[in-house]
Amino acid sequence: MRKRVLLLRFGELFLKGKNIKVFENALINNIKKQLEGEKFDFHVTLGRYIVSNYDIEVENRLIEKLGQVFGLFSLSPATEVFSYREEIEEVVNEINLEGMSYKVSVKRADKKFPISSMEYAKILGTIIWNNNLNPVVDLYNPQIEINIDIRNNGRAYIYTQTIPCQGGLPLGTAGQALLLLSGGIDSPVAGYLMAKRGLELHALHFHSYPYTSELAKEKVLTLAKELTPYVGNIKLHCVSFTKVQEAIHVNCVPEYMITIMRRIMMRVAEKICEENALGAIVTGESLGQVASQTMQSMTVTGSVVKTLPVFRPCIAMDKEEIMAVAKRIGTYDTSILPYEDCCTVFLPKNPVIRPAIEKAEREESFLNIDELVNECLAGEEVIEINRD
Repeated sequence: MRKRVLLLRFGELFLKGKNIKVFENALINNIKKQLEGEKFDFHVTLGRYIVSNYDIEVENRLIEKLGQVFGLFSLSPATEVFSYREEIEEVVNEINLEGMSYKVSVKRADKKFPISSMEYAKILGTIIWNNNLNPVVDLYNPQIEINIDIRNNGRAYIYTQTIPCQGGLPLGTAGQALLLLSGGIDSPVAGYLMAKRGLELHALHFHSYPYTSELAKEKVLTLAKELTPYVGNIKLHCVSFTKVQEAIHVNCVPEYMITIMRRIMMRVAEKICEENALGAIVTGESLGQVASQTMQSMTVTGSVVKTLPVFRPCIAMDKEEIMAVAKRIGTYDTSILPYEDCCTVFLPKNPVIRPAIEKAEREESFLNIDELVNECLAGEEVIEINRD
């Protein structure tokens, strides 16, 4: 018996103790959902998942899809055989190193297999040595590593490639949250990072028609779509912020405009969380990156949120680190498109860097905050962004 399979490994799930089944079931469901529409079989063995009986022509597509599943640590295209010496060695006999240095590693989860891992690695290494011209053994930095994984399901898996996956926790195991999704680089990265910790996401976008264009909204729809391979389907809540910004512009001092604007955004976000049973607000803030992201600014804007945590996964990342993640997950090119967002409307020359709560509250006293929040919510549009 010889079969081409994908060998999947999960990461930190093994730390979950008695709760591991909850996480494992979620991961298995997410894997099957990710491969929906593909033809394959799925099997579970201790510490590994096996995808088999697929068309070899779509293997790269399956690898790409599986590589986007949170909770998977790595995967390997492998040859599956019965865990008999003659079957394993028949495959190893066919390995052609083409002048590369090599190492053989054996993992023996099935302790009934009659030879120890180290001893069998030597035997298989000798077979490869005898079958290749001028082979070079390199135990520390080989060009190719031949792995033999002998599992307790009566099968052995032979592979030379280990492909990193996303790691983290299975999507949905940490609850649901609301991502404040602007058109910039940071907020999609923040959503990705929190989904990696198991959060399912809704998203909230503020627009300011007619000061912002339809293209700005389309940009955010595209960003949400680009996140779906990782975070699954997204409900995008679109809220008009035009009247709020006009009211702030007329009634409040310019330097506090951004602070008050963000405080009202947080109030709207909290209301949407309450209406949709969401457990947290997620932002793309990075400490010190702009005036509204100083420690004092985040304290003042966050103080209006009374019932929920505010998660800021990019808080300790610099711009280069955030950009690197954005490029890796495919949102960067869309994020840098030159379409304005609502934060650029009526932008003051000198926004306050260290706002005081008392001063912000005084400026807000010139506004009918409840009315403005309710007006935002009354015009809310919810768009379903589905993964292909």
